[in-house]
Amino acid sequence: PDEDDFDDFIFNVDGWLCEIKDAQIRDGLHVLGQAPAGEARVNLVLSILRASQIWGGETGAVPGLRSALGLKEDGAGQERDALRAIDEIEQQAHALVQGMEEAGWDPSAVDGLHDDPVVRDVLHFAATQVVPRLAQTTDELDHVLHALDGGFIPAGPSGSPLRGLVNVLPTGRNFYTVDPKAVPSRLAWETGRSMAESLVERHLADTDEYPRSVGLSVWGTSAMRTSGDDIAEVLALIGVEPEWDPASRRVNGLRVVPLEELGRPRIDVTVRISGFFRDAFPHVIGILDDAIRQVAELDEPLEQNFVRAHAQADLAEHGDERRATTRIYGSKPGSYGAGILQVIEAGNWKTDDDLAEVYTAWGGFAYGRDLDGAPASEDMRANYRRIAVAAKNIDTREHDIADSDDYFQYHGGMIATVRALTGAEPKAYVGDSTSPDAVRTRTLQEETNRVFRARVVNPRWIGAMQRHGYKGAFELAATVDYLFGFDATAGVVHDWMYESLAKEYVLDETNQEFMRKSNPWALRGIVERLGEAAERGLWAEPDPEVVAAMQQVYLDLEGDLEDRHA
Repeated sequence: PDEDDFDDFIFNVDGWLCEIKDAQIRDGLHVLGQAPAGEARVNLVLSILRASQIWGGETGAVPGLRSALGLKEDGAGQERDALRAIDEIEQQAHALVQGMEEAGWDPSAVDGLHDDPVVRDVLHFAATQVVPRLAQTTDELDHVLHALDGGFIPAGPSGSPLRGLVNVLPTGRNFYTVDPKAVPSRLAWETGRSMAESLVERHLADTDEYPRSVGLSVWGTSAMRTSGDDIAEVLALIGVEPEWDPASRRVNGLRVVPLEELGRPRIDVTVRISGFFRDAFPHVIGILDDAIRQVAELDEPLEQNFVRAHAQADLAEHGDERRATTRIYGSKPGSYGAGILQVIEAGNWKTDDDLAEVYTAWGGFAYGRDLDGAPASEDMRANYRRIAVAAKNIDTREHDIADSDDYFQYHGGMIATVRALTGAEPKAYVGDSTSPDAVRTRTLQEETNRVFRARVVNPRWIGAMQRHGYKGAFELAATVDYLFGFDATAGVVHDWMYESLAKEYVLDETNQEFMRKSNPWALRGIVERLGEAAERGLWAEPDPEVVAAMQQVYLDLEGDLEDRHA
């Protein structure tokens, strides 16, 4: 390659390695009533202090520690100097928190660690608020027993402490969630609008055009953690802004943003809601439905209002305005899930058509004003045929896309359904708002690669799981299952990933011995799942030696398990 191309290559590799290094992963599983101590506490406090804190009702009341040390956490710029700065400042932050740990988190020790008053304020906040709240984790067990005895459990807010919400600590309280009528909040609106801009900009960079229709999976748990980032993103994409009552902070109206102010076309959005979202946020469903119908009725050029363009096309086909403006779909009232997990686990699928049939059967029910889960599988298919972008957002570092079957069920299921209906692959994106001040959009492939390198085959994470015996081995097997599910639906797991899983999880002597002793059924499940990937051609060209070695492990396991049963 010429010198410029090589420089770009090195720059991109450098940036990728820095991003992997900067990723946060869990150090094992939570043990009820066990407070973090030592290195675990240092790492957790560092993670909490990355975000600016919402404290005393004020956003950004306490800046993030890295920000106080001079790092711009705006998600912009991957210049070499900026990447080096992340490393240097992370080392400084670690040294400061380690210093406080060695001082027993005595607030008076802060002044001797740094001269900058802002940095001292952050460390003082950690010593007086964060660490004492973490120490109260020991109350969890007492509170559970007291609750079982019919006693009163103190209440507390819910959310993610890694997003600047240290007031959700200590854990073990009877937590309450958000006011559904205040969703999205003002802060969520700012974050959601940034996410919409990030998604549109990424699609423009990848394709040189605006997406005409976006499919977005929306969950109730995320809405509770963020007060409605996803909802705000939907509104921002179609060009509608919430209005709030100043006293109650509840949403009391919608303002349609003029095209001149919006600066781009209104992008159509089809929403796949979870069953929990349906149950917990019926008011928000009504707001989204109102916004979509308002935009569909605007007298604007069709090339600037994709919602109206699609509604008019559907209206011309069947003449039903209510159907033409329906964009929210979910499970049948009283049911939950997307149905994909059951099909993947049973192995009774062959093509995208099989997955799409199940996904539509489970999710083909319309929601909105006067709909309440009406059967609408044909209308759902009509909307899905238009989806150019299939998106899912992550809002917390406490888990990732390979941590739950819901990610591949909802996001992967949407991708497979669009592919089955259109014969084309939609652009698959993951919005990252784990740092609300620095949102970014990655492709699903990029996110899969990042999670795989940062956690799945990270020796530190594997070692952390080994500390938890049976449950740790189960987590390893579950991770393989979830990656397989994503590959079946979205095709994002490459051969080198399967080979890495085989070598690290099955053939590595230390891990194999751990799993044989702690949970041989989990090890057998991993071998079976990797074997299925090879049989189905997902693992297209497995190394024959690796396959033979796995088969031998499987035979040995079968013998061991038979002996156990005997």
